[in-house]
Amino acid sequence: MINFGYTLNKSGAINLVEADLSLYNDLMKKVPSFARCIGCGGCAATCAARQHTDFSVLKCNMLIRRGEYDTLSKELNKCMLCGKCSLVCPRNVNTRAMIIQARLLVNSFSKR
Repeated sequence: MINFGYTLNKSGAINLVEADLSLYNDLMKKVPSFARCIGCGGCAATCAARQHTDFSVLKCNMLIRRGEYDTLSKELNKCMLCGKCSLVCPRNVNTRAMIIQARLLVNSFSKR
């Protein structure tokens, strides 16, 4: 076998058919406005925590929708709950409530 100096990486594809979306479904029941998010990034642009960390509400949103709860737990704890993201959201998504409820659900989810 000839070594060309590169290797194949593991696929980053997520199988949404096999993903556990129970936390996502529970969050949709508790914060119905979460369904209105279009991923515009306005929340990430005004985030106060982003100035000091790599936190992003948009990233949390994508992790929830993909069912990646192990990474989500670490990400949610970076939020300072200042509420700036809720103020600038063009779709009036209650991002602050989404973060709070997601924290509670992730904690209860990890205890299962």
